[in-house]
Amino acid sequence: MVPEVSRLAYTSRSAFRRVLAPFSMPRQKAPDNPAGRLSLISRHLAPVYPINTPYTVERIPDTIDTSLLPKNQTRTLSTTTIKMSQPPHATLLIPGPIEFDDAVLQSMSHFSESHVSPSFVATFGETLSMLRKLFQSTDSSAQPFVLSGSGTLGWDLVASNLVEAGEDVLVLGTGYFSDGFADCLRVYGANVTELKAPVGTKPTLAEVEKALSEKKYKAITVTHVDTSTGVLSELKDLSALVHKVSPDTLIIVDGVCSVACEEIDFDAWGLDGVVTASQKAIGCPAGLSISFFSGRAMKAVENRKTPPASYFASMKNWTPIMKNYEAKKPSYFATPSPQLVHALHTALSQILAKPVTERFAGHKAASDKIKKAISDLGLKQIAAKPDEQAHGMTAIYLPENVKGADLLPILAKKGVVFAGGIHKEIAIKYIRFGHMGVSVLDPNRGDVDKAINALKEGLAELGYKA
Repeated sequence: MVPEVSRLAYTSRSAFRRVLAPFSMPRQKAPDNPAGRLSLISRHLAPVYPINTPYTVERIPDTIDTSLLPKNQTRTLSTTTIKMSQPPHATLLIPGPIEFDDAVLQSMSHFSESHVSPSFVATFGETLSMLRKLFQSTDSSAQPFVLSGSGTLGWDLVASNLVEAGEDVLVLGTGYFSDGFADCLRVYGANVTELKAPVGTKPTLAEVEKALSEKKYKAITVTHVDTSTGVLSELKDLSALVHKVSPDTLIIVDGVCSVACEEIDFDAWGLDGVVTASQKAIGCPAGLSISFFSGRAMKAVENRKTPPASYFASMKNWTPIMKNYEAKKPSYFATPSPQLVHALHTALSQILAKPVTERFAGHKAASDKIKKAISDLGLKQIAAKPDEQAHGMTAIYLPENVKGADLLPILAKKGVVFAGGIHKEIAIKYIRFGHMGVSVLDPNRGDVDKAINALKEGLAELGYKA
């Protein structure tokens, strides 16, 4: 009997499948080529309408009928208001990630939504537009990018899109992270020249001018704040020098530890690219690579002789997607993180609620207070010159008989988390104090005073006297 029942069940299922699958809709074989596969994936955006992906022959976003897309999602909650309260925790004062505002963290709890829904597309579009204001740019030919990844992904964007294998790049060396940028460029075949400065300082303008006069460089890279040393590189005069001596050279800034706490006037200073990340002074959880490129840099991408040397990091793949999102039109190449984009939207809304100049001034005032306290303790900074000291972090030499491995746990017990040293030449000789975002701009938190007192007490417990 069992075989008979089995055959009957199989026959019933087959008939049921035939009813559900009309003869006019035969099973479609997945295409073998990448363009075809991506086209097939993208059909959920607007059925029977072509969608702008990097692989379409022609961009026709205005013909997409967005009325076919899902409307705004709604969800009924059991309570009418949601109050965010972070559990007690040690204050995180490292050079990123930093402490986050309650409203930013609450944005991360946004309910799940499609990355091509009208509500999310609107949020993402506003986020990209706000980045233009953060970078102080009104140049319509410039392009912001927000991609899932860390700040390091910004290096790959530059190395795989703006520079072709065999082209020369001048890297201004100020520490661990400028070294990393140079390594990334070499991976993609760039011919890298490093102009290194002694630990705790930066190359001089005279040294940069000499290097630019000796060779033609496709790009010059400068780490605005090297997080390993707290050294701040000046951008305005540097950019003016490059434009004068080597006007075709692209000026690229690693702004991972500087954007939103150090002034960057993108248009006025004639910069070509700034790469950064979400988790530092911008004040959004880690996971987003944020970058901004000039019209001249975008032309360099368009005029490449060879295809970009990366797939996910290809600006040719991402540019039409970013343009569409900013124009509030759905598009798809790879899935973004809606929750992180919501958090970034909240963070940028907070930042731009006041003039950015006030934000820079607030960071400078807090930095001055911290650096005076460090000096009063008889301690020295890695960056010895005041005009080369970052305003969002401070790298502090330890007293001779104090070890970071002993001091940092004491600070943690006092509710303050500092970072150890990472520069290979001096790693065990110093610690790093990050002071960015709400920790210095919200006067009600008291994070800075708490950290300074903890440092004083911790050093005293280890036998140090100022």
